[in-house]
Amino acid sequence: MSDNILQLVVFVFVTALIGGLTYWKCRGQNRNNGQSQTKEYFLAGGGLTWMFVAGSITLTNLSTDQLVGMNGNQMALLVWWELAAIIGLIILAKVFIPVYYKYNCTTTTELLEKRYNNKHIRAVIGGLFFLGNALIYMPAVIYSGALFMQTMFKVDIPLMYIATAFAIVGAIYAFFGGLRAVAVSDTYNGLLVLGMAVLVVFLALNAIDYDFTGIPEERLTLIGDADSPIPWPTLLTGMIFIQMYYWGTNQTITQRAMAAPNVKEAQKGIFAAAGIRFLIVPAIVVLPGIISFKLYGDIGDAAYGRIVGDVMPAWLTGVFAAAMAAAVLSTYNSLLNSATALYVCDIHEAYFNKEPSVVKLSGYVTLLLTSLTLVLVPIYQQADSIINLLQQLNGLLSMPIFSIFVVGLLFKNVDARAGIAAVILGVVMYGMLTFANSPLHTDIHYIHLMPITLIVCVAFALIVNKVVFGLNAQWAGKTPALDDAGQVQVQK
Repeated sequence: MSDNILQLVVFVFVTALIGGLTYWKCRGQNRNNGQSQTKEYFLAGGGLTWMFVAGSITLTNLSTDQLVGMNGNQMALLVWWELAAIIGLIILAKVFIPVYYKYNCTTTTELLEKRYNNKHIRAVIGGLFFLGNALIYMPAVIYSGALFMQTMFKVDIPLMYIATAFAIVGAIYAFFGGLRAVAVSDTYNGLLVLGMAVLVVFLALNAIDYDFTGIPEERLTLIGDADSPIPWPTLLTGMIFIQMYYWGTNQTITQRAMAAPNVKEAQKGIFAAAGIRFLIVPAIVVLPGIISFKLYGDIGDAAYGRIVGDVMPAWLTGVFAAAMAAAVLSTYNSLLNSATALYVCDIHEAYFNKEPSVVKLSGYVTLLLTSLTLVLVPIYQQADSIINLLQQLNGLLSMPIFSIFVVGLLFKNVDARAGIAAVILGVVMYGMLTFANSPLHTDIHYIHLMPITLIVCVAFALIVNKVVFGLNAQWAGKTPALDDAGQVQVQK
């Protein structure tokens, strides 16, 4: 009982400390009316320095779905997701960010509206991003966070009770904080999460005396065979396109980089996030899982919570619980904030009210999304591997959406309806080919299907543009240059 009280006291203290630091940093930042209210709530008024850009990008991506899901595979092979992400971050910094700043975008989909000169394509793709957050990412984060807490502390509290607590607290934080508070707390939480996760690695290694003998070779290899989660040829096909989509066009990630005062500050933050991902993240997402296989056998997604509960000293578990809760809440409220931005900016302002009360409208959207998250949590409880399920589901939207960005950036004179048709084709094609209950199901690995889907969608858009709408697509030109202040140069 005394250990439980100590854990609770430490948990509350650390959580309150981070909340206090966040309030201190964000105090005095008042929201204004009109468009500036939108910019402040969703882009922190363009005031995030590179440190907060890096911290928010890192912790928005690194949550319990990563720590629990990737360690749950209990093999080194999953490290390729993190190493490939570095390429995605570099492409975000050098290719996408200058373009987003050139067009003064609040959402990534605003770029599509300006490139295609059509608000409907922005609304369609924004709606798909919104559904991806609502149906895939948000329930996965809440489920994996609740599972981790349940397995780490070995409590009999029903998982849905823990999930509900996470969802409610995250919703309150996202509603009252806006992106500025989310990004600041992400950075403070990120220092805590990374520090504690590295400590877990060393404690786990010590638990087996740094001896990996007895672990099957397939658990340690970085060269995956045809039956593994990542067959090695997929590193040369779909992996890079998945990373380009996730880091370059995903609103939840790019929103942080678009909230910097200029392109160079955003790029500094992105490169710092890439450095963290190279130096720290690979070890923390695979080594505890591999070691847990030696200690407990194949226990799947319960691996991370169990090994942390066993190797972590009791007096530190409260700190670690606070770190993991922070990771869950940071990712969840980041998803909420970006999903709300997509609805408010891409749909509501375009079709219903050009100058809504951003905070009030965001409250209604947050309530809806939180309720939907809790409805979907039981579905994710049925998954054999949360991370593999996420990547497979992500394919439904990733390549079809990415194709419309590729066409929009590389070509001019393309009708928006051709792009929308290509997205619809891509979603249907990928779903029919990848899911087992489909009559067109194929044994081709879903990562291999990614570039196939992308190529088909791009080609289909260009063909429809020519055949149906009678337009010849033209090469668009190069990425805009930057001036010495890191601002996009205006072409005269």
